Amino acid sequence: MRKQIIYTSFLFLSCFFSIQMTAQGPQGQGDINKLITKFGQTLFYINNYYLDSVSNEKLMDNAVKNLLGELDPHSTYVSAKDVKAMNEPLEGNFEGVGIEFAIVKDTLTVTSPISGGPSEKVGIRAGDKIVTINGEKVTGIGLTNDKVFKYLRGPKGTKVMLGVKRKGIEGFFDFEVIRDKIPINSLDAAYEVEPGIVYLKLSRFSATSAQEIISAMVTLKTMTIKGLILDLRGNSGGFLGTALEISNFFLNAGQTIVYTEGLNVPKMEEKANGTGFYKKGPLALLIDENSASASEIVAGAIQDWDRGIIVGRKSFGKGLVQQMLPLNDGSQIRLTIARYHTPSGRVIQTPYKQGESAKYYKALMDRYSKGEYFTKDSIHFLDSLKFKTLIKGRTVYGGGGIMPDLFVPADTTHYTDYYGILIRKGILLDFMNDYSDANRLKWKKEYTSFEKFSKNFIIDKGLLDKLVSYAKERKLEPNLKQLEISKNEIAVSIKAMAARTIFGTEAYFKVVNSSDDEIFEKALSVIKSEAGL
Repeated sequence: MRKQIIYTSFLFLSCFFSIQMTAQGPQGQGDINKLITKFGQTLFYINNYYLDSVSNEKLMDNAVKNLLGELDPHSTYVSAKDVKAMNEPLEGNFEGVGIEFAIVKDTLTVTSPISGGPSEKVGIRAGDKIVTINGEKVTGIGLTNDKVFKYLRGPKGTKVMLGVKRKGIEGFFDFEVIRDKIPINSLDAAYEVEPGIVYLKLSRFSATSAQEIISAMVTLKTMTIKGLILDLRGNSGGFLGTALEISNFFLNAGQTIVYTEGLNVPKMEEKANGTGFYKKGPLALLIDENSASASEIVAGAIQDWDRGIIVGRKSFGKGLVQQMLPLNDGSQIRLTIARYHTPSGRVIQTPYKQGESAKYYKALMDRYSKGEYFTKDSIHFLDSLKFKTLIKGRTVYGGGGIMPDLFVPADTTHYTDYYGILIRKGILLDFMNDYSDANRLKWKKEYTSFEKFSKNFIIDKGLLDKLVSYAKERKLEPNLKQLEISKNEIAVSIKAMAARTIFGTEAYFKVVNSSDDEIFEKALSVIKSEAGL
């Protein structure tokens, strides 16, 4: 009976697709119907005649993955269980208890309760250690981030009991937390670098990004914006609509932001509506090799209209439009339906061959070995890919990614294998989580302002020695020669993490930006020059 149902289902599926194809009228309709029937027959035979039992779900998942793998590098399959997790960062919220946390010595430690969230409302504080969840011990069990999410996230309105150990107090506190919607901020930092010069760090293009920027500008109360730096380094993209909203902040009415074209999708052109808050004045966008998709749309529009200067390194080169299409089991396929073009007509997407995703990603990795991160001259463009900007007629290039107006090479003079292992294996992060946990209360009393912290927080030899000892416990043998080469980079990381512990994420970027960040410094210099400062 079960096998008959499977066969009947595929006959129905074949008929359904036949109806759909007839309605839409694509080329090769008859061939598609034959292929659908062929696949249904294959699965039917496997279930009736194969020597062992099989998982139809697994077979189907693998078939869909392999099918999409024969297309472009960005068409993918998303399982039903991964759909929600994938959408959360872009939708701008999730449902849970509302804490930022670190796992310190296999113990869940609150680094900060999210402002206005459920945990803050019941009195949970930074530095609290969550030792039980709904009566279950959660210390010393090999905690991971995924396990923490499983424990703490859940539908809005549901209750969770947290057993908390608080430093300096005997015993435990029990907190009943009612889960709620928790905002996920995409704007990591917004502050005045100097009077009138605003710095914005955007980590992704989520549904709430544009409103976050507007709210930040209102909070800053900058009477006259003398210059603006939008940092899109490491921003891999997000919602197209958000990229349009943010581009609109800087462009005049009627100026094209982006247009898309695809075989089965008509050309669509998006234009600025003229309601932006900063359509004139010095503007710098910061990009690097990890800036992609929506970041490239914004950078391309600003560059093509000569609206601002692009500073950094050539961007990733992801200029394909994906549409999420649902499947009947709650899973989805993320199918590429069109290409992005900048206002001048440039294609953002790096060239690829269908079905050769591995070669595509290898070519992107090879950019490092070819020196593209270090010298502008190592990046070659064909004359056929030359385009002109739309106001000043400057030469820009298509064929993959956005080439900055002001190229700043990657600085690897402080990089060593020792430093790399400290970062990659999370040793430095774990050390700072532990060190910050032990010093949080003292620091907050001692450093009552960021300015005081910035001036007086010193990373001395004693602290570096503690790090080296900690790393040795984690099986990383000391290398004093390499430590000497990398100590300045390590010191910046330590200071930035400490600042984040006391003052939040924004303080992290304040430290990093003021510590020989050449891309940031070049952008600030250009802004000040254009503003006459």
